[in-house]
Amino acid sequence: MTLITRTRARAVETLVLDSPHHRNALSAALVGELADALTDAGKDPGARAIVLTHTGNTFSAGADLKDPPVPEALVALLRQIVALPKPVVARVTGHVRAGGLGLLAACDIAAASTNATFAFTEVRIGVAPAVISLPLLPRANPRALSRYYLTGERFDAAEAAATGLLTTHADDIDTALNPILEGLRKSAPEALAETKRLLTARVLEAFDRDAADLTALSARLFSSPQAREGMTAFLERRDPAWVV
Repeated sequence: MTLITRTRARAVETLVLDSPHHRNALSAALVGELADALTDAGKDPGARAIVLTHTGNTFSAGADLKDPPVPEALVALLRQIVALPKPVVARVTGHVRAGGLGLLAACDIAAASTNATFAFTEVRIGVAPAVISLPLLPRANPRALSRYYLTGERFDAAEAAATGLLTTHADDIDTALNPILEGLRKSAPEALAETKRLLTARVLEAFDRDAADLTALSARLFSSPQAREGMTAFLERRDPAWVV
């Protein structure tokens, strides 16, 4: 089964997360397919920019608890988006949870419809938003991240824009994206690549400095007894033992 579908319109390549029955969870297979699709689009001189979007009511529910990617693969995917020499634009019309927010933060521009919702749910299953912090911490408001990292609360598109997770939000997302994509089509390819390099320098520094430590932290937490209880409780649709 193909988990990533591709279309192109006037030099904009659209990559669609197409596993709606699994809420586009980041499985090992989906992460691998998305990395391959990004590689192809990044090398294609006919692609000026890339839109990353989804089918179903969820952009991504985060790591697939039944078939999670190894932390190194997720780190590599996020870094690939940041370092790709073409702008990557997230188009979100549904919910984004946990690792899905890492994808969002790795993109250069992120737009969501007003009915989208967001949450860092890691703490509620006994882990931490470790790997996804690599693109998130350099780009988002640290006070807002403190609240939502620590509580796992759900928040809306307006709050996501205020915290720096989104570039824009609108009732009609495609109308909002129109001038953005038109602007990219009018921009010179080499100029786009060099401008993106300027914008992502600090984010890539975070990857180079912290990726090994955060990968090790993620692996340690996901193998802990607390995480096993949290993930079991999630799959059994019950509260984990620590809820008071």
